[in-house]
Amino acid sequence: MAKKLKITVVGGGPGGLYFSILTKKAMPDCEIDVYERNKPDDSFGFGVVFSDETLGEFLKRDMPSYELIRSKFAYWDDIIIARDGQQVSSAGNGFCGCSRKTLLQLLHLRCEQEGVRLHFETTVDTLEAFKDADVIVACDGISSTIRNQFEDSFGTQIQLKKNKFVWMGSTKPLDAFTYFFKKTPMGTVAAHTYQYEEGKSTWIFECAPETWEKLGFDTYDEKDTTEKLENLFKEELEGHALITNKSHWRQFPHVTNARWYKDNVVLLGDAKATAHYSIGSGTKLAMECAIALSDAIVAHPEAITTAFETYEKTRRNTVEMIQYAATISLDWFENMDRHMQHPFYQFAFGCMTRSKKVTYENLRIRDKTFTNKVLQEFNIKNQTVASNGVEIPAAFTPFKLRDVVLQNRIAMSAMGQYSAQDGVVNDWHFQHYTSRALGGLGLILTEMTAISETGRITLGCAGIYTKNQVLEWKRITSFIHQYTACKIGIQLGHSGRKGATKKPWETEELKEKWNLISASAIPFNETAPIPKEMDSNDMEAITHQFIQATKNANEAGFDMIELQAHHGFLLASFLSPLTNKRNDAYGGSIVNRVRFPLHVFNSIRAAFPEEKPISVRISATDWAENGISEADVRYIAQAFKDAGADIINVSTGNTVSNQKPQTGRMWQTPFSDTIRNTVHIPTITAGYIQDIDQINTILLNGRADIVALGRPLLLDPYFVRKAQAYEGFQTNDIPKSYQMGISHLYPLKGSERKKLEAMKKALKPKSNKKS
Repeated sequence: MAKKLKITVVGGGPGGLYFSILTKKAMPDCEIDVYERNKPDDSFGFGVVFSDETLGEFLKRDMPSYELIRSKFAYWDDIIIARDGQQVSSAGNGFCGCSRKTLLQLLHLRCEQEGVRLHFETTVDTLEAFKDADVIVACDGISSTIRNQFEDSFGTQIQLKKNKFVWMGSTKPLDAFTYFFKKTPMGTVAAHTYQYEEGKSTWIFECAPETWEKLGFDTYDEKDTTEKLENLFKEELEGHALITNKSHWRQFPHVTNARWYKDNVVLLGDAKATAHYSIGSGTKLAMECAIALSDAIVAHPEAITTAFETYEKTRRNTVEMIQYAATISLDWFENMDRHMQHPFYQFAFGCMTRSKKVTYENLRIRDKTFTNKVLQEFNIKNQTVASNGVEIPAAFTPFKLRDVVLQNRIAMSAMGQYSAQDGVVNDWHFQHYTSRALGGLGLILTEMTAISETGRITLGCAGIYTKNQVLEWKRITSFIHQYTACKIGIQLGHSGRKGATKKPWETEELKEKWNLISASAIPFNETAPIPKEMDSNDMEAITHQFIQATKNANEAGFDMIELQAHHGFLLASFLSPLTNKRNDAYGGSIVNRVRFPLHVFNSIRAAFPEEKPISVRISATDWAENGISEADVRYIAQAFKDAGADIINVSTGNTVSNQKPQTGRMWQTPFSDTIRNTVHIPTITAGYIQDIDQINTILLNGRADIVALGRPLLLDPYFVRKAQAYEGFQTNDIPKSYQMGISHLYPLKGSERKKLEAMKKALKPKSNKKS
């Protein structure tokens, strides 16, 4: 006979209650007691938000809960972005809101119906009274007392985020989820607002801590806070009052736990993980995890550890993905003062796509009138409206750097081919670069090309320090200029302490090693040789090599130069405090650390024709403790801009071997965004960007001016041609010999797009709105 489980739930929030309902329903013989410190009708907060998708989950799991909750929801389809008198609506979003108090009362009712015992006004500070419990579910909130007692076992990390926020309510009715942004002389204040029942709406106000201080808010003075916010948002409130309920200013705590269970104690809800309110997923996250925990215990009632392992394995990846999206969304609001400079529709589009889960194409399927406004504004700003009145996709708008005009904003990143002989490029490189130029790219950036024999990373790296090397590069550039509209730039660099290594696919270490140099005598890793710390003679020699390489690049016919100052190579080793430990004028402060790379830039700028642009590629973070700071990066970008750099190619990491990068879709774009919109210099971004939709989203967001692809182009040199056909964009640069292919490719990609959009529409959850 199966053991009758005794389950104790500490915390009576939505997650704990829903877990109890589902588990008791599946195992009627188990005993479940819920302990809540507040009264049954207490609720701190106003409304909660769900998507149609989440309600669908309720429908599948517990029809009585679904019917009760559904009967009390306020529904909306639109999201409105309003900024200082302007507003735009985006339809097709399918959300609903409910009073938190009402939600709890409905779940209380379901608990009673199923036989779950509820204990209110009961504070649980210790687990001594529950020694006979088989399972203890700790869901006692962000400041969980139970979790804090075992924080070392759980591996708890809590990070307070920057912005100040306060949760309030109002009697103002709202027809849509609305973001209000108010620009004041003290900074921007935002209000996240939505209706959760008739005559009641949630208003979450937030601002930067500097703005909060300048506006004179007080953390606990509700009366003062209410008066100031009612005055600031009087037009938006339209005479309605704000309502308080312990509405104290706070900073959002980002909670993570390395382990979700200890012995018979398991974490649930905000005690386990928090998701920022800007993506409305806190309650959703708690209740979906409640489903998973209940399923796991029901499946393994005799093996609780196995149940907990299953629960964590089932949910951890999803929870971390939601937390990541929430953190990206939070970051957008923490930098909203920066985004306020954008034209209105670009700003609104940025708000809608801030978490990277929603893209241009997603929004276009939901509400084409909204995306049309965004694209039209972009085209007008860039003076790229087509003569036939059809808006040009953002990716295919031209971009000018000095006298060089790129036909579109898609570039190829510098990707090492490791196939040169004595630094000389060959037929492999010829086909590699020319095929991608024929494929319609706006710009090609060559692999890192060494300025000297000892500046190579491997024996297979290309160089531009001999006449023969110049001639072979010229064979490639001449073909590209004769037969395509693509522009080609060369990345000039020196490997520094990362040189004299084997090719990526080789197994044996390089036997023909050469002496290495760097900013400081620090090896790249434990097995790497110690480089020589550069002295003044080395700096002079390197500078002359860069100057000669620049002259050679011009002779070889390159349209542009990119200076390699990223990924821990020679010039980059001066920029990071992790690799520069010098005590002279080239070490210490960022003013000193940038001195030599800036000297090299000034030298090559003077040696390169004035009408041709120069890019600088930098690493905007080292992904390591005590690495380069955001302030350092801004200073570096500003210094290169002041020296005449035309664009900054924003990369990250690879400075040290112990880095811990946070990767994901479009993962480096926030760093590009920071530099572009604070230093006000054009930027190139890269990093796990896979399709034309992501490219258009990045450009329309104002996060970069050029999007560079790496790996997507390795096995698909005609990525751009396929993207043009997918977008239905009529280009005039297809070679005459290939134009017959248009009649095949364009209908094929157009059909694929229609099928994809139809599938996305079909997969969109059906609305749970009451008919």
